[in-house]
Amino acid sequence: MPKSLLPLLLFVPCAALAAPAGPHAAPPTREHFAPPGWEGSYRELHYTPVVRIGDRVIVSGIPTPDGADDEARARALFVELRKHLRSAGADLDDVVELQSFHVARDQAEFRERIAPVLKVHREFFKDHYPAWTAVAVSALYSKNASFELRAEAVIGSAKAPRATIGKP
Repeated sequence: MPKSLLPLLLFVPCAALAAPAGPHAAPPTREHFAPPGWEGSYRELHYTPVVRIGDRVIVSGIPTPDGADDEARARALFVELRKHLRSAGADLDDVVELQSFHVARDQAEFRERIAPVLKVHREFFKDHYPAWTAVAVSALYSKNASFELRAEAVIGSAKAPRATIGKP
């Protein structure tokens, strides 16, 4: 074999390994999950409580369960969020985004209703907080729910979190 072909023979396999996935690459998997007790959401209401696409996990809105007060309901809701995430192989530390929907007539009531949620949020997200959008709404599908929480997570993203935002 001529010596001039040796570099080319070494380059071709390395280039193939570095090349981006082409149109024939396998698409990411899409898996549907329903934690125990949530199967009816999928069967009767035709929505998936938790969807996993590759390492991305999307949790549909979870309404507040019954509880003594808004703080207790918020705490129970974050516990339920953890169960939903774990059904797909994620955990709270993997959450990168939250969206919450709070039943309120105006901004004053919205701020009153979100206060206990903010308190409980600090218990579950102690560091490297997810992005979060909180919205006031006039009603939710679940009759007695005072708020609902939706989340997105990326499995493994909590392994090496970084924040360039200094602490006060």
